[in-house]
Amino acid sequence: SQGRIRFDGHDCRGANPQQRVEMGMGLVTEKRDLFGSMTVEDNLTLGAFRNRRKGKAARRSELDRVYALFPRLKERSTQLAQTLSGGERQMLALGRALMAQPRLLPLDEPSLGLAPRIVREMLQAVSQLRDSGLSVLLVEQNARAALQTADEGYVLELGEVALHGPSAQLMHDPKVESTYLGMLRED
Repeated sequence: SQGRIRFDGHDCRGANPQQRVEMGMGLVTEKRDLFGSMTVEDNLTLGAFRNRRKGKAARRSELDRVYALFPRLKERSTQLAQTLSGGERQMLALGRALMAQPRLLPLDEPSLGLAPRIVREMLQAVSQLRDSGLSVLLVEQNARAALQTADEGYVLELGEVALHGPSAQLMHDPKVESTYLGMLRED
């Protein structure tokens, strides 16, 4: 509930959501915050509002990129967002954030309430985005999934950083294994 947010050397604490998007930050909240009475494609198009001056061709290119990442959204492009499954809603929320072409994408609990198969799909998409050069800040209670997806990890306890380092190293840290991954070491 306190602290600083700095991005590209700028303090973002007082910035409203539109200003943060203009700075190059996206956001996918755990609530997903979709417009249920609008179609999938309309929700995605709203995400491109930042780039509205670039024209229809640029917006179409971004739509195609999102549809390539999540083909299921293309199949459902004319469907109302409120009729989608939980996994499809999460894909749509992520796709909408991507439409603004962010340089930093914070994801808050992207696996929340999703079936294991859908969690794998989502985290594979996050890995693809990371590999493409997009900076992703993943906040995730599923420690195993988070550490398998991330390059670096931070373990928070009572609001403080308890451990941090390369994810591969944290996966094999005895404290992380026993407390967060449910493994017992036999020493």
